[in-house]
Amino acid sequence: MLVNVRRGCLVTACGAVSLFALTVPLSAHAAAASGAGDAELPGEISEADLRAAVTDPATRRFYDRVHWRAVWNAAAIQALRQALSGRAAHGLDHVTFLQDSGADATIAQREAAFTGAALRYAAALGKGVVDPASLHSVYTLARPDLDVVGGLATALERGELARWLDGLAPQDAAYAKVSDAYLAAVAEAGQGDDAGPRIDTTGVVRAGDTDPRVPAIVRQLQAQGYMVAGGTSATPPVEGGLPVYASRVYTDRIVDAVRQMQRDYGLAEDGVLGPRTIAVLNLRPADRARAIAVALERLRWLARNPPATRIDVNIAAAILYYYRDGVLVDSRKVIVGKPGKETPMLLSPIYRLVANPTWTIPKSIERSELAHVGPKYLASHNMVRRGGYIVQRPGPDNALGMVKFDMINDRAIYLHDTSAPGLFERSQRHLSHGCVRVEGALGFAQRIAEDEGVADRWQSASAGGKHTFVDLPVRIPVRLLYQNAFVDEAGHVTVRADPYDWNGPVSRALGFDDGAHARAQADTVDIGP
Repeated sequence: MLVNVRRGCLVTACGAVSLFALTVPLSAHAAAASGAGDAELPGEISEADLRAAVTDPATRRFYDRVHWRAVWNAAAIQALRQALSGRAAHGLDHVTFLQDSGADATIAQREAAFTGAALRYAAALGKGVVDPASLHSVYTLARPDLDVVGGLATALERGELARWLDGLAPQDAAYAKVSDAYLAAVAEAGQGDDAGPRIDTTGVVRAGDTDPRVPAIVRQLQAQGYMVAGGTSATPPVEGGLPVYASRVYTDRIVDAVRQMQRDYGLAEDGVLGPRTIAVLNLRPADRARAIAVALERLRWLARNPPATRIDVNIAAAILYYYRDGVLVDSRKVIVGKPGKETPMLLSPIYRLVANPTWTIPKSIERSELAHVGPKYLASHNMVRRGGYIVQRPGPDNALGMVKFDMINDRAIYLHDTSAPGLFERSQRHLSHGCVRVEGALGFAQRIAEDEGVADRWQSASAGGKHTFVDLPVRIPVRLLYQNAFVDEAGHVTVRADPYDWNGPVSRALGFDDGAHARAQADTVDIGP
């Protein structure tokens, strides 16, 4: 089975998004780190020299706090170096936190360099390298509130720098698994699996077809663990350490492997080799490592203690998870925004259930998809005009289905049922205008109503056929997240396509090149929200 992806992330300075390179080696500091080189120990740096050496605001705030005295000794330097040497576990190995000060650097400049590196690395671990609000026009998920200046000062004073740094990144099992997956992907990339040309994505190959790309396709399936190497001849030729499938025939055995890969990447499991499937085959270990590094970064953006009872929607994978008192009790498919109508990343609570909802069609849809419809179309779709808007009345054909989960936000984003349940059978479910359609929404509403003690009211409202509100006694937080590398319900790290092409700016901030990636296409299937 496929070795799913894992790994990678970056760090930023305290405050604004600034990209610092961080490297462990500071050749001039080697003596101090080993205990020699008293010139780098505290007590030999004047306040004036230190003030002259400090150039960034975060480091200046730190020295204001410690009254402009030197703080780095041999033990602290060694602890910092050792921590930075392990930054690959966080996908930060492409980031340089500690620059070589150079042979001409003063002792004060070296002191300031250690402080700046420690602050940047701590901020990267604690809340991420990049401020997500700088990348997205809508981002309302709270980031960790971390005082890196105060934390570093206390850690150095107590001689607990290593312990403090170790505790800044997420400590949960999911982060640890994604971290392990990143290290594994990096190791795979180091074995030379990234060599060779990409497979041409033009044209379609179906079972039984003959195509010159089949040997390359088989090689990629073998490299990703979907086909066992060999078995094609007594002495198969070898390329890059893997037996090469010499035949150009797209056999059922290869189709089965492709279907397995399509399932893992959220593609239609039809075994057909089209542009989207071949784009995934073109992903190499380095590409998967990059996606996992971005996933680690996004996990660092999140609060360390999420609400125990909550609903998480993974927009990238189009999956919903319902947690009750810290336990996953339900998961189901969802349909989310298509490219160009992306579902935003936000935190917004459900505060009521709406039975038999009406749908007031947004002006953006009225002016586009419904721009040329007339009275006959409106009547056939149970729509009327009210107060300058088109409104679809309650009923089984309503685009919101039979239930709406009202949420508090200023983006008109909510969860709801649908009148087109067949779309949940698609592997690619980025199809809506931004809202989230929930598979089996009536059953999900019933579960929430039971958990919140309003089941009788909900059943009465649902059966009444009228547009009715049922308030929840306690609001349930909903987190709309974007993770195309994540731990699935089987406990494996899975990598999906980057449907909105949102990984690029994050991966570049983490020091990666753009590489290859697969994204969704903007399919138009209906006018629903």
